[in-house]
Amino acid sequence: MAALVSHLTERGTIPALVTTLSFNQARMKVIAENVANWQTPDYRAKQLDVRGFQAALRDALDVRGSDVRRPLAVKSGQELRTDDAGRLRVTPSERPVDNVLFHDGTNLSIEREMADLAETGLTHELAATLLKGELDGLRKAIRGRI
Repeated sequence: MAALVSHLTERGTIPALVTTLSFNQARMKVIAENVANWQTPDYRAKQLDVRGFQAALRDALDVRGSDVRRPLAVKSGQELRTDDAGRLRVTPSERPVDNVLFHDGTNLSIEREMADLAETGLTHELAATLLKGELDGLRKAIRGRI
Protein backbone atom coordinates (compact mmCIF):
# COMPACT_ATOMS: atom_id res chain seq x y z
CA MET A 1 0.00 0.00 0.00
CA ALA A 2 2.83 2.42 0.85
CA ALA A 3 4.35 1.87 -2.60
CA LEU A 4 1.01 2.71 -4.23
CA VAL A 5 0.67 5.92 -2.23
CA SER A 6 4.27 6.93 -3.08
CA HIS A 7 3.62 6.13 -6.72
CA LEU A 8 0.54 8.37 -6.73
CA THR A 9 2.02 11.27 -4.78
CA GLU A 10 5.18 11.55 -6.88
CA ARG A 11 3.17 12.37 -9.99
CA GLY A 12 1.42 15.41 -11.36
CA THR A 13 1.60 18.70 -9.51
CA ILE A 14 2.11 17.24 -6.04
CA PRO A 15 5.96 17.30 -6.11
CA ALA A 16 5.97 20.93 -7.31
CA LEU A 17 3.56 21.93 -4.53
CA VAL A 18 5.58 20.08 -1.89
CA THR A 19 8.77 21.74 -3.14
CA THR A 20 7.06 25.14 -2.99
CA LEU A 21 5.92 24.48 0.58
CA SER A 22 9.47 23.45 1.54
CA PHE A 23 10.90 26.64 0.03
CA ASN A 24 8.30 28.79 1.80
CA GLN A 25 9.03 27.09 5.13
CA ALA A 26 12.75 27.76 4.70
CA ARG A 27 12.06 31.37 3.69
CA MET A 28 9.88 31.87 6.79
CA LYS A 29 12.81 30.67 8.95
CA VAL A 30 15.15 33.17 7.24
CA ILE A 31 12.67 36.01 7.77
CA ALA A 32 12.21 35.00 11.43
CA GLU A 33 15.99 35.05 11.94
CA ASN A 34 16.19 38.48 10.32
CA VAL A 35 13.39 39.85 12.51
CA ALA A 36 14.99 38.35 15.64
CA ASN A 37 18.20 40.23 14.79
CA TRP A 38 16.48 43.46 13.80
CA GLN A 39 18.26 45.55 16.42
CA THR A 40 21.58 43.67 16.41
CA PRO A 41 24.32 46.12 15.38
CA ASP A 42 26.16 45.21 12.15
CA TYR A 43 23.76 42.33 11.41
CA ARG A 44 23.46 41.53 7.72
CA ALA A 45 20.02 40.29 6.66
CA LYS A 46 19.81 37.00 4.79
CA GLN A 47 17.48 36.09 1.96
CA LEU A 48 16.19 33.30 -0.22
CA ASP A 49 15.60 34.60 -3.72
CA VAL A 50 11.98 33.94 -4.74
CA ARG A 51 12.61 34.62 -8.44
CA GLY A 52 15.59 32.27 -8.39
CA PHE A 53 13.45 29.55 -6.81
CA GLN A 54 10.63 30.07 -9.29
CA ALA A 55 13.06 29.87 -12.23
CA ALA A 56 14.68 26.72 -10.82
CA LEU A 57 11.27 25.11 -10.25
CA ARG A 58 10.16 26.07 -13.76
CA ASP A 59 13.35 24.55 -15.19
CA ALA A 60 12.84 21.37 -13.14
CA LEU A 61 9.28 21.08 -14.46
CA ASP A 62 10.51 21.63 -18.02
CA VAL A 63 13.19 18.93 -17.65
CA ARG A 64 10.61 16.57 -16.20
CA GLY A 65 8.30 17.36 -19.11
CA SER A 66 5.24 15.23 -19.56
CA ASP A 67 6.92 12.15 -18.07
CA VAL A 68 5.47 12.36 -14.57
CA ARG A 69 7.44 9.25 -13.56
CA ARG A 70 10.67 11.26 -13.64
CA PRO A 71 11.59 12.79 -10.30
CA LEU A 72 11.30 16.52 -9.87
CA ALA A 73 14.83 17.74 -9.12
CA VAL A 74 15.61 21.40 -8.61
CA LYS A 75 19.07 22.02 -10.05
CA SER A 76 21.78 23.09 -7.70
CA GLY A 77 22.45 26.77 -7.48
CA GLN A 78 23.84 29.26 -5.03
CA GLU A 79 20.84 28.99 -2.70
CA LEU A 80 18.99 25.82 -3.76
CA ARG A 81 19.66 22.16 -4.36
CA THR A 82 17.85 18.84 -4.21
CA ASP A 83 19.53 16.25 -1.99
CA ASP A 84 19.87 12.52 -2.74
CA ALA A 85 16.53 11.80 -1.06
CA GLY A 86 14.78 14.37 -3.30
CA ARG A 87 14.33 16.99 -0.56
CA LEU A 88 14.91 20.67 -1.21
CA ARG A 89 17.91 22.12 0.63
CA VAL A 90 18.53 25.85 0.89
CA THR A 91 21.49 28.03 1.80
CA PRO A 92 20.44 31.65 2.41
CA SER A 93 22.60 34.38 0.95
CA GLU A 94 23.28 37.82 2.37
CA ARG A 95 20.71 40.34 1.24
CA PRO A 96 22.41 42.97 -0.92
CA VAL A 97 22.54 46.49 0.46
CA ASP A 98 19.91 48.52 -1.41
CA ASN A 99 21.35 51.98 -0.96
CA VAL A 100 23.01 52.70 2.36
CA LEU A 101 23.46 50.90 5.62
CA PHE A 102 21.39 52.02 8.55
CA HIS A 103 22.95 53.99 11.41
CA ASP A 104 23.66 50.80 13.38
CA GLY A 105 25.49 49.17 10.45
CA THR A 106 22.68 46.79 9.46
CA ASN A 107 21.07 46.37 6.07
CA LEU A 108 17.77 45.24 7.59
CA SER A 109 14.49 47.01 6.92
CA ILE A 110 11.76 45.68 9.20
CA GLU A 111 9.14 46.95 6.74
CA ARG A 112 10.67 44.87 3.95
CA GLU A 113 10.80 41.81 6.22
CA MET A 114 7.10 42.20 7.04
CA ALA A 115 6.24 42.54 3.35
CA ASP A 116 8.30 39.40 2.59
CA LEU A 117 6.55 37.60 5.45
CA ALA A 118 3.11 38.50 4.09
CA GLU A 119 4.07 37.46 0.55
CA THR A 120 5.50 34.15 1.74
CA GLY A 121 2.47 33.48 3.92
CA LEU A 122 0.08 34.00 1.02
CA THR A 123 2.15 31.82 -1.30
CA HIS A 124 2.34 29.12 1.37
CA GLU A 125 -1.41 29.22 1.94
CA LEU A 126 -2.10 28.94 -1.79
CA ALA A 127 0.27 25.98 -2.23
CA ALA A 128 -1.19 24.23 0.83
CA THR A 129 -4.75 24.72 -0.45
CA LEU A 130 -3.83 23.37 -3.89
CA LEU A 131 -2.02 20.39 -2.35
CA LYS A 132 -5.02 19.64 -0.14
CA GLY A 133 -7.22 19.61 -3.26
CA GLU A 134 -4.85 17.18 -5.01
CA LEU A 135 -4.73 14.86 -2.00
CA ASP A 136 -8.51 15.03 -1.53
CA GLY A 137 -8.90 13.98 -5.16
CA LEU A 138 -6.55 11.03 -4.64
CA ARG A 139 -8.40 10.04 -1.47
CA LYS A 140 -11.70 10.02 -3.35
CA ALA A 141 -10.20 7.99 -6.19
CA ILE A 142 -8.75 5.42 -3.78
CA ARG A 143 -12.06 5.09 -1.95
CA GLY A 144 -13.94 4.87 -5.25
CA ARG A 145 -16.14 7.87 -4.55
CA ILE A 146 -16.81 10.90 -6.68
